[in-house]
Amino acid sequence: MNTQNALKFLEREIHTVIIATADDKGLPVTCAVDIMDSDEQGLYFLTAKGKGFYDRLKKSGYVSLTGIKGGDTLSCTAVSVRGKVCELGNGRIEDLIRKNPYMEEIYSTEQSRRALTVFRLYEGSGEWFDLSKKPVERASFVIGNAMEITREFKITEKCTGCGICGTVCPQSCIDFTGVPAVIKQNNCLRCGNCFEVCPQKAVTRKG
Repeated sequence: MNTQNALKFLEREIHTVIIATADDKGLPVTCAVDIMDSDEQGLYFLTAKGKGFYDRLKKSGYVSLTGIKGGDTLSCTAVSVRGKVCELGNGRIEDLIRKNPYMEEIYSTEQSRRALTVFRLYEGSGEWFDLSKKPVERASFVIGNAMEITREFKITEKCTGCGICGTVCPQSCIDFTGVPAVIKQNNCLRCGNCFEVCPQKAVTRKG
């Protein structure tokens, strides 16, 4: 799953995401926001300048968001992104409303749209997580010049190949064909069971 495909999936298949920002006390505030467009430069969404959401975006310049598609937990795909945002103003308002015509029922006149402004998430890291697959599938991606930030577990040279970690792995994603054993990162739940049970302390945690 590359960056462009993940962002298009967010825009077209999920569309409405939950975005978290921080208030003046540093406490989290969430709201539902529609992803109006995406391209190689990031994700685009609208808000009105009179909203608290706008004030929080301007103050911190940073958001974290998650969107989910699926009928239940075992059939869902989730995409999460966190990163920097910037205000683009109203230059693309009409373009985004044409692409998302339901917005015409909310802001039906040119005068009413004067309150709107466009933001772009232009730099950040993200993760694709597909629970509908067996074993699960996950992939990380970056937007812009951000560094990839991933929590992961790896097995070091201290491994003796005893197989104890394999007995507690819920996705059976540890390959024991060699020593040290190898965790298949694209299928790992990041649960940490292997880290907890390894008698040789051969499993390291990053992130």
